[in-house]
Amino acid sequence: MQYTFGLVPIVAGLDKFTNILTDWSQYVSAGLLDLIPVEAGVFMSVVGIVEIAAGALVLLRPMIGGIVVAAWLVLIALSLLLTWSFVDVAVRDLVMAVGAFSLVTLSRK
Repeated sequence: MQYTFGLVPIVAGLDKFTNILTDWSQYVSAGLLDLIPVEAGVFMSVVGIVEIAAGALVLLRPMIGGIVVAAWLVLIALSLLLTWSFVDVAVRDLVMAVGAFSLVTLSRK
């Protein structure tokens, strides 16, 4: 679990700079774009940096990193649910958040 929740955010974070897996800017809601002073691509680059850092934190300190990744996934899911877009991705992210929190619980033992 530690490698999964460490490496997947790192890969997804790196892909924010290349858009090989998907065009990540499509997941940014129009309402959020109105609130932030940068374009979607720049915003997603910042998101990528956060994801890379969160993944590295999971690999180094799984108890802390697992909490960060779980919280990050819940925030992503909530942003998607608020606009009722990509609901399938939101549900998947909530399930993954439960998995990341499970990593935290298992790391305590």
